[in-house]
Amino acid sequence: MVDYSVRVSNVSKIYRSGDVEVKALQDISFTFKKGYFAAIVGPSGSGKSTLMNILGTIDKPSHGEVYIDGIPTSRMNGDQLADFRSRKLGFVFQAFNLINGLDAEHNAALPLFNMPLSEGERLKKADQLLVRLGLGHRLKQKPTQLSGGEQQRVAVARALVNSPALLLADEPTGNLDSRSGDEVIKLFREISSTGNVTLVMVTHNPDTTKYCDKIIYIKDGKMEKEVTR
Repeated sequence: MVDYSVRVSNVSKIYRSGDVEVKALQDISFTFKKGYFAAIVGPSGSGKSTLMNILGTIDKPSHGEVYIDGIPTSRMNGDQLADFRSRKLGFVFQAFNLINGLDAEHNAALPLFNMPLSEGERLKKADQLLVRLGLGHRLKQKPTQLSGGEQQRVAVARALVNSPALLLADEPTGNLDSRSGDEVIKLFREISSTGNVTLVMVTHNPDTTKYCDKIIYIKDGKMEKEVTR
């Protein structure tokens, strides 16, 4: 039996404003195996951000279902979704979204704040990840003291600290120079190759997909094609 970490089944998303109906997504279906580094690629307005929000359980499909680790997500209530996100999902954003008043290790430890762990235990988990990501010498530095690439690595550590099944990265290289961006993409490849987490990146730039196992191309809310390597 194939171990799918993500299964999107006939997902559509329709927004209504009065009598106007906008079909943001139309009958999208695909699967990602556990441990895949996958990409969703499309131009601005293609529906990729809507799809990312549905995968991240921030939004729900109008039709269809999304299964993460075999669990259907569309019927959960708000509290169930919040708990699900804290246990199963990690997020990396284009703008890093770090807290300037906190150093690297405290930023990375944030998702553990509501878990039954002592501060020492939380920081130990964060520090272990930051060391693994090459930032062992920057634990006490605040975001303004870090380069863009280093800030994104802290954001990646924050996304991984709760051991998620699925890590979602929204245009993760958008604010980085080409060298730093390539380093982040290589890092994603390394992370997914452990087989412990499926990593899905949303991007408008096909050049960032060179290390991906599977690529979903969407346009005008429809899936144009998928490529498996």
